[in-house]
Amino acid sequence: MEQISTYLSAGILGIMLFFSFVIAPVIFKSLDEKNARVFIRNIFPYYYSVNLGLCLIAIINYIYLGLIDLEFYLILIVGILFAISNFILMPLINKFRDTNQDNKFKYLHGLSVIINLIQIVILIFLLIKY
Repeated sequence: MEQISTYLSAGILGIMLFFSFVIAPVIFKSLDEKNARVFIRNIFPYYYSVNLGLCLIAIINYIYLGLIDLEFYLILIVGILFAISNFILMPLINKFRDTNQDNKFKYLHGLSVIINLIQIVILIFLLIKY
């Protein structure tokens, strides 16, 4: 049972790296800008929701095992960041893109990229540390 959260962390990291370095570049190389935007808008909710769900399973596992330690809090942070990205940032990013508020769009898109990078670093740390 203790290894489940480690496997889930590895799975989340794998999904994030695959999406960032394989899926997204292929989308923008294969589709015109309009269709790429439509596809990205449709896939991101799944990306965030699946990863958030995996984080929640890991968090529940830690609670069940009574392991409320650094690893628990780090995966909790990763999960909270997925929730913020999915339920707050993504709708705002789409709104600002749709209303041609380019500066706000660029700022929030940049923030979402930084959040994604922070999550990746946390997950790598978790997997190296444990």
